[in-house]
Amino acid sequence: MLLLIYGSLFLSGIYYCLRVFWCAAARMSELELEQRTNIKSLVKLGKSGNEIRERLVQVYGDKPMKKAAVCKWVKRFSEGRESVSNEERSGRPATSRTEENIAKVGQIMRENRRLTVRSITEQVNIEKQLGKSELKIST
Repeated sequence: MLLLIYGSLFLSGIYYCLRVFWCAAARMSELELEQRTNIKSLVKLGKSGNEIRERLVQVYGDKPMKKAAVCKWVKRFSEGRESVSNEERSGRPATSRTEENIAKVGQIMRENRRLTVRSITEQVNIEKQLGKSELKIST
């Protein structure tokens, strides 16, 4: 009985970690888009990269965009770019961490805790390189 309780606590902990990382990634992109919008507005007002960075630090405290990223976006907006979102890129997605994959991995692990990373990635159809690094985060 104790083993069952411990096992379910362990699995719920892994599931919780996966959800926290997924939610943090989603929030981060919203924060980045907000900061890019502010950078775009300040560039249109003629502010320099250093001035913009200082204002981001004032507004966002300990979570401002890095100085190099601010300079990159200042340059892009100065050259006439209008969009604050990332451009579409070709190739495989940068991550396999989706709601659907998190649920699948959680279900597979609840059914059999002794599976290898390889077998889990094959069952969920995640590429092995991506799956291994993402599953390591959760353990």
